[in-house]
Amino acid sequence: MSVTTFLGIVALMIALELPDKTMIATVVMSTRAKPRNVALGASAGFIVQMGIAVAAGSLLTLLPHTLKGIIVGLLFLGGAAYLLLVNEKDEIAEGEREGSAEHPATTWREILTAFTVIFVGEFGDLTQIQAATLSGKYHQPLSVFLACSVAMVFVAVVGAYGGKALQRIVPLEKIRFVGGLIFLALGVVTLVQLRHW
Repeated sequence: MSVTTFLGIVALMIALELPDKTMIATVVMSTRAKPRNVALGASAGFIVQMGIAVAAGSLLTLLPHTLKGIIVGLLFLGGAAYLLLVNEKDEIAEGEREGSAEHPATTWREILTAFTVIFVGEFGDLTQIQAATLSGKYHQPLSVFLACSVAMVFVAVVGAYGGKALQRIVPLEKIRFVGGLIFLALGVVTLVQLRHW
């Protein structure tokens, strides 16, 4: 995988996760616990989920090329619909509910709480589906796993240390809109390319 592709995956995953409920949950948890502990626990949760997603995406490579292309294209289009049509206020409310766990008393409890909230919240989430899709598309699970994990750790650290400030600079609806347009373009391109096979 080229450095450009690797960095492109990192950038895409960051753009998709910033407006997500698990990012908001990370911000909320950091108001109740030490940011360092939230960042550690959330990062671990994200990394485990990226591993699961990439493993699932690797199964896509076993499918015939046309069927795999249709699935990947539809997943991209589904992601675009989610970002462009789901109200970001619903995402904020859900993230606040997930992040409002009782304030843990110890460092390990804070880390474990953050890990659990992110691990559970990320199941079936847009970024997990995207990681699976990218793994199936590029046939390089380790590189995709590393790129997705770097992006998710970045998001966890940003969420834990500066999430509220970031949302004041870049409105959530703009982040979602740009991510949705990227997904829409990727979905259309993937499905159009099938015509050349």
